[in-house]
Amino acid sequence: MSNVRRLDPSASPLDYFGSELRRRREEAGLTQGELGSAIFCTGSLVGQIETGAKVPSRDLAERLDAALMTDGFFSRLVGLVLRSQLPTWFQPFAEMEAKATYIASYQAQVVYGLLQTEAYARALLSVGQPDRLDDVVAARMERQRVLLRDQPPVLCVVLDEAVLHREVGGPKVMCDQLVHLLRCFDKPEVVLQVLPYSVGQHTGMIGAFTLLRFDSDPDLFYAEGYDSAHMTANSQVIRERVLGYARLQAAALSAEDSAALIARMMEERYERHPGSGSVAVA
Repeated sequence: MSNVRRLDPSASPLDYFGSELRRRREEAGLTQGELGSAIFCTGSLVGQIETGAKVPSRDLAERLDAALMTDGFFSRLVGLVLRSQLPTWFQPFAEMEAKATYIASYQAQVVYGLLQTEAYARALLSVGQPDRLDDVVAARMERQRVLLRDQPPVLCVVLDEAVLHREVGGPKVMCDQLVHLLRCFDKPEVVLQVLPYSVGQHTGMIGAFTLLRFDSDPDLFYAEGYDSAHMTANSQVIRERVLGYARLQAAALSAEDSAALIARMMEERYERHPGSGSVAVA
């Protein structure tokens, strides 16, 4: 093949993945088409990944490991590749979130990223990044793998009631998201509460924020605005926000009452009972 684009493996995780894929494929004596057949995709897709034109999925990385017998190399690397597709200003937080042993978040507008369904995330992200939608959705879903660890972090989330009313992605997408939230109540490491409208003014009215705690590193406070973010380990800020979050939890509905509110919304707005397999949409 002539005029093949060669990547600088030190340029980015995506370039490193592509250059390693080409090197190991050639070492195995396979053409792009032959490798594509072995992993159930086209040779063209293999070529796009080798030149950094396409971001690999986790499923594809796992199939590469099986076909090239690379002992999990691509499966380990793909997490870094996907994280690099997140907005630059968000990446430092995503790295720390992945290391946290305790995550506490108040969300006023949308479901917290670790609890979003893929369809809900796609609808949200389509507003700002339609050209790279598949890549950023894959990156959002990759973040959720932290909940699949042998010892996942404790995740406490307070959702403003407004989050449940905002119909992101249309009736079916939103209904499925509510179903997913109800299932989260069965996860022992997840504590989910709804802050009802009836509370009135509260300590979260300055906006959404997240607190991270680690085994040995200092606690972190994180908040974001439009295309920017603020993260700090300042002890005074941490103290104030920990107290603010405790007040939000105290004002919010209990987990049981929160689940009941979500279930009631599903019945009233989408004519779907928890556990049913269909949703009636006008």
